[in-house]
Amino acid sequence: MYEVRQIIQRLRLGETDRSIARSQRVGRHKVAQIRALAAGQNWLDAASPIPDDALIAAHTQSSARSRSAGTTPNTSSVEAYREEILAWHQQDIPVTAMRQALVRKYGYSGSVHALHRFLRRAVPTRPAATVMLDFAVGEQAQVDFGSGPLITDRQTGETFKTWFFVMTLAWSRHQYAEVVRDQSVATWLACHRHAFEWFNGVPRKVRIDNPKCAITKACYYEPTVQRAYGELALGYGFIIDPCPVADPAKKGRVEAGVKYIKGNFAPLREFHSVAQANEQLQAWVMGEAGNRVHGSTRERPLTRFLATEQALLQALPDIAPTCATWAKAKLHPNGHVQHDYCSYSAPFHLIHQTLWLEITPDTVRLYLEHELVAIHPRRFKRGERSTVDDHLPPDAQAYLMRDPQWCLTQAKAVGPACLAVVESLFAHRVLDHLRAVQGLLRLADQYSRARLDAACSRALNFGTPAYRTIKQILKDGLDGQPDLLAAAVLEAPYLNGGRFSRTPADRLH
Repeated sequence: MYEVRQIIQRLRLGETDRSIARSQRVGRHKVAQIRALAAGQNWLDAASPIPDDALIAAHTQSSARSRSAGTTPNTSSVEAYREEILAWHQQDIPVTAMRQALVRKYGYSGSVHALHRFLRRAVPTRPAATVMLDFAVGEQAQVDFGSGPLITDRQTGETFKTWFFVMTLAWSRHQYAEVVRDQSVATWLACHRHAFEWFNGVPRKVRIDNPKCAITKACYYEPTVQRAYGELALGYGFIIDPCPVADPAKKGRVEAGVKYIKGNFAPLREFHSVAQANEQLQAWVMGEAGNRVHGSTRERPLTRFLATEQALLQALPDIAPTCATWAKAKLHPNGHVQHDYCSYSAPFHLIHQTLWLEITPDTVRLYLEHELVAIHPRRFKRGERSTVDDHLPPDAQAYLMRDPQWCLTQAKAVGPACLAVVESLFAHRVLDHLRAVQGLLRLADQYSRARLDAACSRALNFGTPAYRTIKQILKDGLDGQPDLLAAAVLEAPYLNGGRFSRTPADRLH
């Protein structure tokens, strides 16, 4: 309208169409159209005032519509399929798939761009409006993960993916950032602790997205918070504020912080380990990032934080909360649950029940609902096992308690013959006779120690010191009979040789 107004003004001064077109850089036919419109509305009279922009715009658009009324309008090549295309659009069918369907069904030869143009006219979209949020000092921090660089460790040669953990204070825009190797619950909790210690305070709210390490069930109204994260929030005294599902714009300040780190810190740097990358990142946050003039606040984030926000954050607790993670596991028939490829025992009567595992850096606690049933030192090497003997069934406990040393002590208390039998069984070079010895010693409870020692003595004299033999002797009552074999040997008349034995000299005859 400014240009049209200038043309009308120059027409009122009596300039020609050619001179106006040359100076205004428009076509002469355009100037002629405006001259005709102005003459018809009596705008060229120097005595009358020039109309306002709204009136000029209304008459200009009306004139343009009347000129185009006599022309043949362009018809889209897909207009004939309007109803079908609009139905597909309601089903969120991609435009490329629509074109392929039109080709198959109707032999359509137009381009996919024709479909895009048709849909833009037929289904006008409403521009998305945003609202800038204001936050009180120390009110909120926003947290997010962003993809980090690939790092090749110089010592091991391993190449691995990394992530940026970023926490941005919503008021000052000061931030904490850390390079991590995963997005596990343990990493999520540890990064929160590091961030609060970095700020030397805790914001009243922490706005997050809906990652699995924090929210186990995303929901617009009532999301379910991961148990370990909920306990951390109670320990530090902050409120968890999840964004609505699929709406990350609600934490735009940390989104911008992640983008800033990925675009200004990560490029053109070399990283050789996670520790070395974090040293560079923290120096960059306290230097370049913290001392830049922020585009929204027009102040330096670090100055804004140190001067105002740090003093208004909640104080850190006197004792830092334990960053424990929780997991569910079923107690296997072997009396152990498994976590991170390590095994931990629980009372055998809980077999097949599901237990809660509270995992800290040092210990693993096992709970049945809210009842603590076992505590173990945490194992880290894959395949390691932590077993408490009291958790085993009674027969297993008895077997483990009655080891060879215990058996020798009990056999000595029974008698010398019993001790000799036990020692001979343990000396066997092929079989492990621990169960046989345990069974042998249990015979004393049934028959008495004296009878057991006598039966062992009889078995030794006959050269058969075995559990089955001794048990049969006791069963048949032979332990109380005299040793006939020994008596026969003592009464034999051929004590110095066999009855039919001969000397070498006798063999010559």
